[in-house]
Amino acid sequence: MMTVLIILFGALSLLAGIVIVIKPDVIFGVLRNHVDKLELHILAIVVRLILGVLLIVQSNASKFPLIIEIIGWLAIVAALCLTVMGRRNFKRLMSWALSFVKRFGRVGGVIAATLYSTIGAFLIYAFV
Repeated sequence: MMTVLIILFGALSLLAGIVIVIKPDVIFGVLRNHVDKLELHILAIVVRLILGVLLIVQSNASKFPLIIEIIGWLAIVAALCLTVMGRRNFKRLMSWALSFVKRFGRVGGVIAATLYSTIGAFLIYAFV
């Protein structure tokens, strides 16, 4: 069951990458519309914590246990950093990151899509 959740997360990351290339405003628009909401900050923390724990616990079931475990620990550290930075700095970070999308348009979208797609595809490959 936990492996299925990791594969699902990988598939959603891969899908998000594809959507960003085809129609970036779908993803970035949602983020822009919710950047001020507490729920986005909480979601960012919770998803990273859950993913990190899942990756660490299931790392031995993957083709690359050490790499998967390291990614899991990085996800947990990222969640802790987002927690410690607080709401105001989280909003500033999100606004700063989203400002690159406006300035660089599709190039920024392609970079983000490449990152999400690569991570998603790697997670799927590592656990299938």
